[in-house]
Amino acid sequence: MNTNFTHHQSAHCENGVASNLLKFNGIDISEPMVFGIGSGLFFFYLPLLKVNQAPAISYRPMPGFIFNKAAKRLGITVKRIKFSSPEKAQIALENNLKNNIPTGLQVGVYNLTYFPDEYRFHFNAHNLVVYGKTDNTFLISDPVMENVTTLTEAELEKVRFAKGTLSPKGQMYYPTHLPSEINWESAIKKGIKNTCSDMLAPVPIVGVAAMRYLAKSIRKWPKSKGVKVANHYLAQMIRMQEEIGTGGGGFRFIYAAFLQEAAIILKNDKLKELSFEMTQIGDLWRDFALNASRVCKNRSNVEDVYNTLADQLLHLANLEEKFFKELKKAI
Repeated sequence: MNTNFTHHQSAHCENGVASNLLKFNGIDISEPMVFGIGSGLFFFYLPLLKVNQAPAISYRPMPGFIFNKAAKRLGITVKRIKFSSPEKAQIALENNLKNNIPTGLQVGVYNLTYFPDEYRFHFNAHNLVVYGKTDNTFLISDPVMENVTTLTEAELEKVRFAKGTLSPKGQMYYPTHLPSEINWESAIKKGIKNTCSDMLAPVPIVGVAAMRYLAKSIRKWPKSKGVKVANHYLAQMIRMQEEIGTGGGGFRFIYAAFLQEAAIILKNDKLKELSFEMTQIGDLWRDFALNASRVCKNRSNVEDVYNTLADQLLHLANLEEKFFKELKKAI
């Protein structure tokens, strides 16, 4: 069983899976366009919820939200199925492959054998495409990898039914209906408005308000938790930002690329101007990550380093608040 699927590498797994599946089905859509229409730019901080023994910090919405929102705004129907048993999950997947349907899966990262060891930890929101099977081996298109790869039946079952937070429960998904025409302008505007609403939300755990909340926490961590725990929290934050899902700077660069594409489709030069501004914000996120990583490795020579990091994060929050207010006006 082997579909005529073409692998394209991407920066972020869910965007890449969505773009690749839609391209297979005849809709030529880039990763940035999926990300922007699907309102993928997000920020969330909930200290009471722990992930890997650290406060939950996310730079993206819940798994599946990006593709679901993009599909809805484009007039596409996506079918999602979870399973009570590995046997049912494998049968359903193989039936899709027999019918020439490449299929997206949500999986756990820890047991992905083709991932480098340093990237394998307990994170259950990764996405990939299964596009075929030979003997007892599934053919895998993981969009964050340069080339296609494989997993055995046992290996794929293990990652499909990974335990813990966001357990995928064998989830698979694929498009079932595509429109004859797409209103790109409407989809882009809805995506932008949703992102602006999320990032400017008047609640402390979402958007720029959550960045400010996190900055306050960073100031307190060394005294309230101790330096060792504070550094573990920072390390988890940077891992979520730069290693899993591209996060802070990477997401800003993808969003900047989306705004450049959107500027052409909407004939709106202000969006092109804002795309350059978002790229500059992305550079500052990368600087923040670099400075925080030095603290985690005890290589920082900055005095009062936790307050310095908090100040950097506050500056980013101020820049993004201004940016999203301008973006909201631009459309």
